[in-house]
Amino acid sequence: MATFKILQYPDPRLSRKGYHVTHIDDHIDRIINDMFETHYQAKNCGALAATQLDMPNPPHITVIDFSEKKNQPLCLINAEIIEREGELYEGEGCMSVAGVYDKVKRARKIKVRAMNRKGETTEFVVEGGYMVRCIQHELDHLNGTIFLDRLSKLKRERIDRKFKKWLRK
Repeated sequence: MATFKILQYPDPRLSRKGYHVTHIDDHIDRIINDMFETHYQAKNCGALAATQLDMPNPPHITVIDFSEKKNQPLCLINAEIIEREGELYEGEGCMSVAGVYDKVKRARKIKVRAMNRKGETTEFVVEGGYMVRCIQHELDHLNGTIFLDRLSKLKRERIDRKFKKWLRK
């Protein structure tokens, strides 16, 4: 297995959308394995979307495992939120936006449709807690949105100034 470099803001590739996976083959399986390897080697990483990684044409795949022993891998392929309910406004951070943590508005309850590693389509409901925020965050990545895009204009400008200053150093 290999690992990918995790892209860092303000890399414009973080705005890419993942391509729709039509079937699971050796190439996709290898990408998933390498994504989990990258995820498990990154410190304090709960999940990764393929569009966060240094690959030429990322598929619409996210890997999630925030279990203590890293033994509960979840892979979502072509995932979409088909129902949303309620509202949460809680803090988020991102492996691709180092040092920034801010509150983001998310749905409190979601129904998700996705394909698993075996190519089977599944639907499930997630309510409250870290998992509901995590899935929405990762699916945003796969659709070309980072959590900074969900902040107020003023907060975003402040963060952008901080990153520009940091990049000049």
